[in-house]
Amino acid sequence: MKEYRHLKELTERYPALEPESVSICRVYEMIRDAFASGGKLLIAGNGGSAADAEHIAGELMKGFVKERPVPREMAEKFREADPESGQLLADKLQGALPAFALTGQIGLSTAFLNDVDGRLVFAQQVYGYGQERDVLLAISTSGNSENVYLACVAARAKGMSVVGLTGRDGGRIGRMADASVVVPERETYKIQELHLPVYHALCLELEEYFF
Repeated sequence: MKEYRHLKELTERYPALEPESVSICRVYEMIRDAFASGGKLLIAGNGGSAADAEHIAGELMKGFVKERPVPREMAEKFREADPESGQLLADKLQGALPAFALTGQIGLSTAFLNDVDGRLVFAQQVYGYGQERDVLLAISTSGNSENVYLACVAARAKGMSVVGLTGRDGGRIGRMADASVVVPERETYKIQELHLPVYHALCLELEEYFF
């Protein structure tokens, strides 16, 4: 699997994912290139996939297996802003990759659900936050979750890249996405069991590259 150590280890540990190795690499490269160009990752999913979205954001926004100390120049700026508190920030803050789970905006989401249309709560956030250099990670075990698919449509209209994490036959999201990992299971919980090692490997590879 190219030179990507963590992605190679993923398919060694989970041989069922070997047929998806090219797609996994492509998803990694698209997210990596977005971060490298100053873009961000927006993540959408329902139920267990919503928890996965939050999990991914957590792994990317702080140290995963590395400590990720802030650069010396940034540490100095913290101290210039306030010598005492700035030192605390310089010592404790960690390098972050800008990843946002679209599942946590409770006030916005419930207001949009009540006032407009609940199917569009992710699409509204993509429309508001998304820029051309960003990536939307759409997680859906069936590949057909309507609110996630509508977010993909919004992302495409905004000029964003779309990557999918699905199961079964990939569904509409798999067909819409620029790259999609379709894990080889059909039952929801089994799909989710394979999603976790996939996104852990992606996060490890991203952390290795940037930190």
